[in-house]
Amino acid sequence: MTKIGFAALGSMVLMTELAAHAQQSAVTLDGKTITVKYAPSAMKGRKIFGAAVPYNQVWKIGDAAAPTLHTDADIVFKGVTVPKGDYSLYVLAAADKWQLIINKQTGAKAANHDPKFDLGRVQMTLAKPPASVENSRITLTKAAAMAAKIEIAWENTVATVQFHLDRVAADSEW
Repeated sequence: MTKIGFAALGSMVLMTELAAHAQQSAVTLDGKTITVKYAPSAMKGRKIFGAAVPYNQVWKIGDAAAPTLHTDADIVFKGVTVPKGDYSLYVLAAADKWQLIINKQTGAKAANHDPKFDLGRVQMTLAKPPASVENSRITLTKAAAMAAKIEIAWENTVATVQFHLDRVAADSEW
């Protein structure tokens, strides 16, 4: 087998392992589904934030490619409108604040964050989990009839931000 053949085989094995490792979270608002797919990372005894994930650098949240957000409806994160479609998610993490970055590139093009494709950035609320979180996770949870939240948890941090369907007024009760 040629070097190219081994490289292609290695890539297929890696993609198969990542696909088997992939996680998904979904929420339905007014009949429209919002989904996040990602490949979680494990702590494996490492210090994560401020070490494996350096502060003030964009992080792609997990192993492999950046997580993908798919939405069947236009949604709004704190004033950032996200039209229905597919996006990649990244985080800019600092010791005391996080920003969720919604990026228009997906798939292989999203392997490295390119800020010129950022749709927007929103502040997240930080909290401490009751116990250390070994494997990174992204969870979508319904918060009200027309609103939900995305939660990113790993090591000693839980970061959340709410979003709602675009047709809901920002000051209304969701």
